[in-house]
Amino acid sequence: MTIYKEVVQASMPVTILKLVGVLDATNYQEIIDKARQLYHTGMRQLILDFTQLTLMSSSGLLSLHDIALLMRGEPPPDIGEGWSAYHAISHFIEEETRFEKHVKLLNPQPPVRKTLETTGFDHILEIFDDRDAAIASFQTSPEAI
Repeated sequence: MTIYKEVVQASMPVTILKLVGVLDATNYQEIIDKARQLYHTGMRQLILDFTQLTLMSSSGLLSLHDIALLMRGEPPPDIGEGWSAYHAISHFIEEETRFEKHVKLLNPQPPVRKTLETTGFDHILEIFDDRDAAIASFQTSPEAI
């Protein structure tokens, strides 16, 4: 998988990470590390562009879960804990009643979209097919103080 980064200057900066290739057990930690690095530099609005992501495994779902937690300022579960990390995902999906504010998905291709829908991630991570609409979605959801 290759990751490309772009920062869009709207009314607030939005970072777009474009993933090209396959997101699986061989590289899922790479995208988590990239999101962690961006968070530590102050970035809070993230779009994951899946336009050229051809396949996403269960490890890819784990990376989405961890990235959503990171962007909220919450620590993700320790990967070394094995299945408990996967159980945290199911609790995450069951407990969420609205879309994640800080992470959006852009243009997942049919196999990836099917994975998101089958697992329920499409109910917690808002999916956009239009880049401008994804960017604008951050402008319309202000943070409560």
